[in-house]
Amino acid sequence: MNLEIAYQLAIITVVAFLCQWISWRIKLPAILPLLLTGLALGPLTGVLQPKELLGDLLLPGVSLAVSIILFEGAMTLRFDEIRGLEKTVRRLVTWGALVTWSIVAVSAWWFLKLSFDLALLFGALVVVTGPTVIVPLLRSVRPVSSVARLLRWEGIVIDPLGAIFAVLAYELVVASGQEGALLHTLWLFFQTITVGAAIGAVVAMGLAALLRRHLVPEYLRSFLVLSLVIGEFVLANALSEESGLVAVTVTGIVLANLKGVRTNDILHFKENLSVILISGLFIVLAARLEMQELEQLGLMALVVLAIIQLIARPASVLVATLGSNLNWREKSLLAWIAPRGIVAAAISALFAERLLQNGVEGAEMLVPLTFMVIIGTVALQSLTARPLARLLKVAEPAPRGFLIVGANPVARAIGSALQKNQFPVMVTDSSWESIRLARMEGLSTFYGNPVSQHADQYMDLVGYGKLLGLSPRRELNTMATMRYRLEFGEPNIFSLPTQRSDKEVKHEVAPEHRGATLFAAEMTYARLASLLSQGAEIRKTRLTEEFDFNAYQQTPHRRVWPLFAIDTRDRIYVFSEESQPAPKAGWHVLGLIKEDAAKEEARTEARAEAAAEKAASDKGKGAEKANKKS
Repeated sequence: MNLEIAYQLAIITVVAFLCQWISWRIKLPAILPLLLTGLALGPLTGVLQPKELLGDLLLPGVSLAVSIILFEGAMTLRFDEIRGLEKTVRRLVTWGALVTWSIVAVSAWWFLKLSFDLALLFGALVVVTGPTVIVPLLRSVRPVSSVARLLRWEGIVIDPLGAIFAVLAYELVVASGQEGALLHTLWLFFQTITVGAAIGAVVAMGLAALLRRHLVPEYLRSFLVLSLVIGEFVLANALSEESGLVAVTVTGIVLANLKGVRTNDILHFKENLSVILISGLFIVLAARLEMQELEQLGLMALVVLAIIQLIARPASVLVATLGSNLNWREKSLLAWIAPRGIVAAAISALFAERLLQNGVEGAEMLVPLTFMVIIGTVALQSLTARPLARLLKVAEPAPRGFLIVGANPVARAIGSALQKNQFPVMVTDSSWESIRLARMEGLSTFYGNPVSQHADQYMDLVGYGKLLGLSPRRELNTMATMRYRLEFGEPNIFSLPTQRSDKEVKHEVAPEHRGATLFAAEMTYARLASLLSQGAEIRKTRLTEEFDFNAYQQTPHRRVWPLFAIDTRDRIYVFSEESQPAPKAGWHVLGLIKEDAAKEEARTEARAEAAAEKAASDKGKGAEKANKKS
């Protein structure tokens, strides 16, 4: 099937999005459906023809895309995240990588009958994990922070090192039998590291100076960074082969850890760009494969895959975590998770092409072998990592908790009602008196501004997935909704409405900055505080077939304002101006209820009578005990 180039590009774009969306819905890393789709559209059906589609641009384009992806990942690495784990990270990407390389190389040489030089190259190719597969996997597995941080640092730092290992092995293959080959290889390693680190550091410092002095307008900041990343990657590779990946990684890490350099907007742009690049790359590279190449691998290839998963990775982690503070549960999960990603796929395609041109026997096996490892590790770990994390009790709880901005009476009342129904709550406020009262009511608290740098470093949001802006200061609610929109997702951001008036429209916060309007348009902070002060209470009510949601709202002698709905699977829904849940029989509704005056008076009298009877009963029991003693 030969489709026009425009059709092939359209298919890649649309299918890539669908794969990402499906993976989000089923909570699996997107690489798995992307790879399977690439195989289906390429070798199985022939819909995509990457070599004809991109021609000579394919491999250079893949290299540039990998550099951007790696730079984006490096910008998420902050040294303050791994305090106490620095030694383990260093061991993972050095001694651990060497252990993996050695075991894989020997296995490939023994079981697959590759020449030892080619086996070394294959071992170097599958050392890398990478952010393209680690980050989506962590998003679905949600391991404890120590494991997540180690895996993220390892995945990003190991990519350029793995590429260098592959270059060294490639040089050994090409220079096999020549005098001084080993010395040349060691010099190449030193040169690659030095050139890449030097260029990366210089670019990072220069870029930081430009950003600090605001010499580039806001709308060109992301463009500036993108152009410099591509430029330094090409320059470094021109000076020393494969040092470009080292350069972009160093630039990303340095920028992320420099003080006074605002990079959040740049990081968000790069995240979006990385998703697009990753999606397209996996489909294109998988579509390049030939089915007969995969079929020729045989059962011994599966044996090598099993050794990589069950022997090489655990041995690597064992060496890297000796003397660390990690417990055996964390080490076990760390030893299981090591999926291979886009860097392994891209470099294998690049070196296989070069070796085939040089007539190296067996080079045609490199790409299918690497893709087998990628597909095998990703498929196995995507399906098993989350259940294993739960079994080992090293998975974070589901994000069902509420971060509440404000510790005022309204926030405390709502927070207490949620907490009584087993939904974790954290209230945050800069008023010590409000925080003190919240603590006395048993609520978790954070004393400080929720949008401060201190909060970014010390506020533990494990298990929290929704934000309620309940502060009477609408500016604080707005800043909090803007700050946590990306972290929690737009559907999980809510804030109280403000008083509306035609005269004050120009003072209103734009809807896209304030999140969904909590409860109802008239339920301002002043209105809620007034109702609570008048005796209104937040109560939980169970709905039945006879007493449905309409009956609940129309109960005589009281006013009802539904706040939250809890379904039969204990999932909570927030009532808002924009979205109204439809509670059914078996659900519970948390609502603010105010009885009418007559009924409230009767309730008050009933409470007083009950209290009097209890007091009398207690007094009688006390007298009876006294008589017995006498």
